[in-house]
Amino acid sequence: MPELPEAETIRRVLEPQLKGLSIDDVQLRHPGVIAHPSPEAFTAGIKGQTIDAMSRRGKFLIIGLANGSRIVIHLRMRGCLLASPAGYPEEKHTHVLLQLAGRMELRFSDTRRFGRLWLICSEEADPYTGMDRLGPEPFDNALTSSYLSMSCGRSRRSIKECLMDQGIIAGIGNIYSDEILFSAGIHPAKPAAMLTEAGWERLAAVIPERLSYFIGKNTITAEEYLEGKGKDYRNTPFLEVYGRDGMPCPRCGTILRRLTVGGRSSVYCPSCQPCSP
Repeated sequence: MPELPEAETIRRVLEPQLKGLSIDDVQLRHPGVIAHPSPEAFTAGIKGQTIDAMSRRGKFLIIGLANGSRIVIHLRMRGCLLASPAGYPEEKHTHVLLQLAGRMELRFSDTRRFGRLWLICSEEADPYTGMDRLGPEPFDNALTSSYLSMSCGRSRRSIKECLMDQGIIAGIGNIYSDEILFSAGIHPAKPAAMLTEAGWERLAAVIPERLSYFIGKNTITAEEYLEGKGKDYRNTPFLEVYGRDGMPCPRCGTILRRLTVGGRSSVYCPSCQPCSP
């Protein structure tokens, strides 16, 4: 699933290409990916409108229209958003195609059809997408050690589960929770209630630093993004622990281990992230 760094990369690549273009036509090949309103109302609501801006909230992408409405997109596990010239070969499982001015197209594809699109009209409340339940962004000033301690400090859940809770912090998933905890020297299965004040302070500093680092490493041109079909832009070469179980720790050389935390696979270093007694 694309997490915050990937969603931010997509936004930075697509916004300059889409801004100022009108939506001339809409093709819904699989109307089931439209979560709100009805597919017919979705099409009528965006056709003829001009794209004003593109933003991000957690893992959500938001296309703002000039009339104040916004298209909200969540890519879920395998969703892909691609801006391409008209006539460019389509990906399989392209479910939504917006024909834009200047012979450009915005295409949403998803092999598993888990991704969803919503249209939130101007002045309309949004109880649909779930964005109203998100916690602060990792770069918000509100994300302090005190906030983390107050939000998680009494929880019996593992600290990894707390980091992945979108109601506590928006945008962190399985990949970057592993990277954050490795950088902070905290075992992923450690109960949040057992963290010390120093541990919360390390997390408050590491969370924005790591995510900023990976956003920077994800920098890609529009041409490279198109050539990779909107998929080949991941941080895999720069990950220190995620997906690297059985390999030496990049810091101390100890073999990285994998365990299951909250139903999710997690990789850690037994020496750099010692288990709690």
